[in-house]
Amino acid sequence: MKIPTSNQIPSQSRRSFLANAGGGMGMLACASLAQANSGAGVHQPHFAPRAKRVIWLFMHGGPSHVDLLDPKPALTKYSGQPLPESFGNVMTRRNVKKNPLLAPIRSFRPRGQSGLEISDFLPHMSEHADDLCVIRSMHGDSVNHPQSVYQMNTGSILMGNPSVGSWVAYGLGSENQNMPAFVVLPDPGGGLKGGPPAWGNGYLPASYQGVTMRPGKSPILDLQPQPGVTDKQQRLDLSLIQKLNQRHLEQREFDDRLTARVKAYELAFRMQSEAPELVDIQKETQQTKQMYGIDQKETREFGERCLLARRMLESGVRFVQLYSGDTNGWDAHANVDKNHTEYCRRTDKPVAGLLQDLKQRGLLEDTLVIWGGEFGRMPMSEQGKGRDHNPWGYSVWLAGAGIRGGRAFGATDEIGLRAVTDKVSVNNFHATLLHLLGMDHYDLTYFHNGLDKRLTGPDEAEAVEGILG
Repeated sequence: MKIPTSNQIPSQSRRSFLANAGGGMGMLACASLAQANSGAGVHQPHFAPRAKRVIWLFMHGGPSHVDLLDPKPALTKYSGQPLPESFGNVMTRRNVKKNPLLAPIRSFRPRGQSGLEISDFLPHMSEHADDLCVIRSMHGDSVNHPQSVYQMNTGSILMGNPSVGSWVAYGLGSENQNMPAFVVLPDPGGGLKGGPPAWGNGYLPASYQGVTMRPGKSPILDLQPQPGVTDKQQRLDLSLIQKLNQRHLEQREFDDRLTARVKAYELAFRMQSEAPELVDIQKETQQTKQMYGIDQKETREFGERCLLARRMLESGVRFVQLYSGDTNGWDAHANVDKNHTEYCRRTDKPVAGLLQDLKQRGLLEDTLVIWGGEFGRMPMSEQGKGRDHNPWGYSVWLAGAGIRGGRAFGATDEIGLRAVTDKVSVNNFHATLLHLLGMDHYDLTYFHNGLDKRLTGPDEAEAVEGILG
């Protein structure tokens, strides 16, 4: 085929050209596959890991720790009263008379053999209390959703930094050349505050960004050729696109975005051989589906994604992040009872099913499971029955990877406002996760703008021994 010169090519963007070329980048993947690197890209950890893979269950919007995981008898005792003066001048004291303390919405009870207290909001997860290490002393730096979502995911409140999953993909790679190292299962309602940069690659090469997938026949959208495109036309279009891309790269020393995009779609094409079977959960037993709540309307959607996450780990995916909550999600400003009843009902049984399934398959021993949001909620009321954001003290839990369960680590003050004992910053939390994966966070670096950058930032951070023990 004769290649047109630059002045013969119609004036249009590369994006529009590729979109109109029959199958777009999906076809480019087909033509490039023969030249793709066939290696699985597995990298050696710095030391023997306790976790080989991670599932992060991200509860977007800010679940209320004082109503779910952090019992506060004093909050019940002083409910309806103003915030005590002893708690100082926090920003929420502006309306303390209008926003008195609000008692926990549900009762807390000792669970399992350990007696770990968990709220009645979470009856199914409570059955796994002896597997959970609840960190009750997390603290962050922003009261706003986007900045806090970024911090929990990237270590910084600023947009543009690599996510934890991207760092793990960069540091360890994938165990399966036909599957990505980092997969994201977003809430179908969409609208994450902060958006896709939460699972972005930041300044790392673009091939390390999270690959979004979904259950069903088309786990990746816009991959197949458009209807009516013949094989001959497809080959001709691919030939032209390949040569134009080669010319584009030869004129530049390095174009990370184009190179990474080509590699990503080469991977996507390889996934066509595995992804359809991977997302076909109909082959699972009825007992397994019931375990995840797929047989019930309220839990079906989240249960399907939890089951899909387990199947991805079995296929060699290193890091899976699964989001619960659309634009507002767990953001219970007006009514904690209504909001958390809805979201706990959707997620509690599927999460418990995931833990049970991982355990009975022997996967929980070297899989790290994380549950939590971008922050917690205030002990004071808002709009009568709701709670505002609280980044100064909140809870997440960990399970698996040899972590001793049935316990709480750290503590907030008597009403759950601030972390006060064994405080865990987000950077120390991330250092702990990397340590479990066999990586020293000081040695996991990427040279950018004249600096060796790392997930845990420029300041000192350390893995939390009390969590690891």
